[in-house]
Amino acid sequence: MAVTRAPQPVATTPAPLPVRTRLAHPALLLAGILLVALNMRACLAAVSPMVAEIQRTFGLSATASGLITTVPVLFQGVGAPLTPRLTRRFGAERVVLGAVLVLGAGVLLRVLPSVFALYAGCVVIGVAIAVLNVSMPGLVKREFPDRAATMTGVYSTTMLVGATLAAGTSVPLEHALGGGWRASLGAWSLLALVAAVAWLPQVLRSRQEKAAVAAAAQPGKPIEGLWKSPLAWQISLFMGISSLLVYTLVAWMPTILADHGMDRGQAGLVFAFSNLVQVAGAFLVPLLAGRMTGQRALAVTMAALNGLGIALLLVAPVSGAWVSAAILGVAQGGSLGLGLAFIVLRTGTAAGAAQLGGMSQAIGYLVAAAGPVGAGALHQLTGGWEATLVLMLVLVAVVGAAGLGAGRNRTL
Repeated sequence: MAVTRAPQPVATTPAPLPVRTRLAHPALLLAGILLVALNMRACLAAVSPMVAEIQRTFGLSATASGLITTVPVLFQGVGAPLTPRLTRRFGAERVVLGAVLVLGAGVLLRVLPSVFALYAGCVVIGVAIAVLNVSMPGLVKREFPDRAATMTGVYSTTMLVGATLAAGTSVPLEHALGGGWRASLGAWSLLALVAAVAWLPQVLRSRQEKAAVAAAAQPGKPIEGLWKSPLAWQISLFMGISSLLVYTLVAWMPTILADHGMDRGQAGLVFAFSNLVQVAGAFLVPLLAGRMTGQRALAVTMAALNGLGIALLLVAPVSGAWVSAAILGVAQGGSLGLGLAFIVLRTGTAAGAAQLGGMSQAIGYLVAAAGPVGAGALHQLTGGWEATLVLMLVLVAVVGAAGLGAGRNRTL
């Protein structure tokens, strides 16, 4: 499918798209978006410090334990293509509300005393997050057409804040609640309930203003031939391989550092610091992207920073750990924010953003799910981490090439 060069400045939203719908007061809308975003990574990050305890509880193998974090990522890819159809049929507001409630149910299902429930909960969580991942760019595009990139930065930052808080408070919650890992992980269902309550005004007002919702539900023609578009594939590969790098290091960075002699407690602190720095990258990079007519230099810079951080892990895993963590934090948070910004910057309508979001995140999370498992298998095969890190450097080059295409000033 051909793409067109966007005029200078970046193309404005077509006239039929409402500049601001009146579904709720802007403050309530923003609060709802932020609370939903807090949930989108928190329940995934909260489980990482608990994996060893879950493994002991059920007598799981190392491979089976790895699936606890891999299954939700995999099903984010499986569920993503379904979301545009759901939003067209039921409206984005109701879909988001339903997804948040399903997410909370998945969190509770995951802590039931059954291995089947554990993995079934992971599947439900993955599908619910997939729906939210795809719905949110379209909502941001529709509600904030003149500030889409800025708002993308705000909600992607909030996602990472939620993940950082969850990772840092899981163990303290376990001690405070006194119910072991189940109480700690189950408590995050309350955050989903709070988000659902905060989002409810959007649904109630949308039912009262059917005409506004009808206009918002069909804000533009779907993109024809999307899956044949080189630009769409470049955006999808940028998101997919960037996410693979993130999830691989989420799974193995502390282990890599510990295997090279670093104290495990210090390795955890280095990893937490990297996650904290991601917040800055996720906020600042989309802001910069929104002020640029093309983002090729920004995409290549993110790839280069990823490469530099991984190279430091390879040549100086202990002495360069803190510097590597800082560089990777900026690169990973920035790549997440830029990938989401591409969805709103490379499309002209909310419908197009939802459609591209479905494709890019389906491909992205299916690719990302292979990262932790593949890295673990390669480590087991070679007995070290060098081959894994070298392969990640090769993938960084692919990210840079995809970013060169995705960052061109074009629209689908």
